[in-house]
Amino acid sequence: MSKILLLDDDKDLTEVIGAWLGSENHILEIVHDGREGLDRLRVSDFDLVLLDWNLPGLSGLEILRYIRDEGINTPVIMLSVNRTIDEKITGLDIGADDYLPKPFNMKELAARIRSALRRSSQKPTNVLKIRDISLDPVKHKVFKNEKPIFLQPREFALLEFFMRNPDEVFSGETLLQRVWHSESEATIEAIRTCVKRIRDKLDEEKSDSIIETIARVGYRLNSVE
Repeated sequence: MSKILLLDDDKDLTEVIGAWLGSENHILEIVHDGREGLDRLRVSDFDLVLLDWNLPGLSGLEILRYIRDEGINTPVIMLSVNRTIDEKITGLDIGADDYLPKPFNMKELAARIRSALRRSSQKPTNVLKIRDISLDPVKHKVFKNEKPIFLQPREFALLEFFMRNPDEVFSGETLLQRVWHSESEATIEAIRTCVKRIRDKLDEEKSDSIIETIARVGYRLNSVE
């Protein structure tokens, strides 16, 4: 059973696809507007996306470009009528996993979905897990006890660095070089502020912080509770 998002403004077609995929025990969410579909992809996890090229609000190609730029690697099968070879190549180059021209047979669609899901399941996971925190650098998501935690980009980058180097102590200067290296005006105070914000979001009351301050030295992520 897989969770699939179908983005297509052809309501008759989506009903047919929905009935077919439901018979194969997939969970299907259907959206008919491009902007709504992009919002859904940003807040929910799907195993696969069926994405029509022509959508109101945002085109399928724009949605594909947005989600790939944001690091969302969910498999995408593009659906459309009469695209040129150059357009198909553009979609594949941006990050589509497959392309299926309309009209299509439901058996072929189901076969393509199975193939894309198999390829996706074979990809190694890059999720970092320490204690009750998991961080997905590809999807740019953080969870604590399986509950999503929203981090600003710099907070995310700093937490990712700590999680890739658990139990190592880093001075403020080192963190500036490794995480803030492109910002010449960043200061040690920026490190302190960022660490405080991460602690506020991840730490529980009456418990030691996962990011420890080592007096007169720097900071480290404590991997042991």
